[in-house]
Amino acid sequence: MRTAMASSQSNRSSEHCIPQEEDLWTSPDLLVLQLLCPLYQDKKLTKLVPILLHKFQNKKPITKREIQHNVEPRHRRDFIPLFKAICECMCLAFGIDVQKVDSHSKKYVLLPILGLTYNGMLGDDLQSISKINLLVVILIIIFWKGNHISEVDLGEFLRRREMLPERKCFVIGEPWEFIKKDLVQLQYLEYRQVPHSDPAQYEFLWGPRTHAETSKMKVLEHLAKVNRRDPGSYTHLYAEALREEQEAAHSCAMGQ
Repeated sequence: MRTAMASSQSNRSSEHCIPQEEDLWTSPDLLVLQLLCPLYQDKKLTKLVPILLHKFQNKKPITKREIQHNVEPRHRRDFIPLFKAICECMCLAFGIDVQKVDSHSKKYVLLPILGLTYNGMLGDDLQSISKINLLVVILIIIFWKGNHISEVDLGEFLRRREMLPERKCFVIGEPWEFIKKDLVQLQYLEYRQVPHSDPAQYEFLWGPRTHAETSKMKVLEHLAKVNRRDPGSYTHLYAEALREEQEAAHSCAMGQ
């Protein structure tokens, strides 16, 4: 992953223009985003990640002892690199921050960076973990594509995702059922007919729950963090996210 990330940074320009159609398939930024799955497939973290996600959902802290107990003994010797790997995985793959309660404590809390709660999505299997990661990816590409993506384009995106060398990490059995049924029912996505399309075509947008739990700026900042870029370097997306924040602040002020 780091090799792909470093390569993508050397090939991209310093300024992000309005996304073009082919960018969905060729953008190094989105390719790096797709390569996050191996983070949570790391053998050091396989048993630990589901535990951390359940702690997050139940709003409970986790202790250093619990972390060490849920990794193989040979990986427990040096806690610092292990903890770094945990933080990187939870942050980049799921938008969750792992923070120490205080400087003297051996407890850690899990905080939402993106704001997404994932309530109703978590289970005890690896599919649940892949589903959360896929949701994060879909929300980013919807914003990237101008706040909506056609069913055809999303289908092509998923097909190309399956062609990646890391495809074995994507363990969702029926991704379309998860997207069109589960994510729509959970209101993370809206699925609708493209206005005035004949024959009928369909597209996906952010659902009301996504708008309630996160924002374009948070999603953009996450994409920038994944690619180790400044959010402002995505000129068009940053301007739109900033405009949304200003409008929300204005509405809040008017309501007081």
